[in-house]
Amino acid sequence: QVQLVESGGGLVQAGGSLRLSCAASGRTLISYFMGWFRQAPGKEREFVAAISRSGSNTYYADSVKGRFTISRDNAKNTVYLQMNSLKPEDTAVYYCAADRDIIISSMTSTKPYDYWGQGTQVTVSS
Repeated sequence: QVQLVESGGGLVQAGGSLRLSCAASGRTLISYFMGWFRQAPGKEREFVAAISRSGSNTYYADSVKGRFTISRDNAKNTVYLQMNSLKPEDTAVYYCAADRDIIISSMTSTKPYDYWGQGTQVTVSS
């Protein structure tokens, strides 16, 4: 079992930055492929970014590419999402997710991920 806890959300003006953290407990995070997803009111949960177990490979949704950076510190059992140049359309609840055996072609889907955090709210004002 892996327990995931997100933090770092809040209210920010358009153009601002936030850094989200996802702290894991229960198992060593290095065994897990990690993803960030978000869900806006009335919309489905969507893929934002993902990172391989070692951190050597990262993946991004087109909508955040060049603005968001995913990283991980396996020694601290934590994954981060640095969000810059935020836009009102980035407003959502952000979730981190973990999976041990993901197939890369399916990483943008919510289905493969076995563990989820409770989410942290990000609100970007215009």
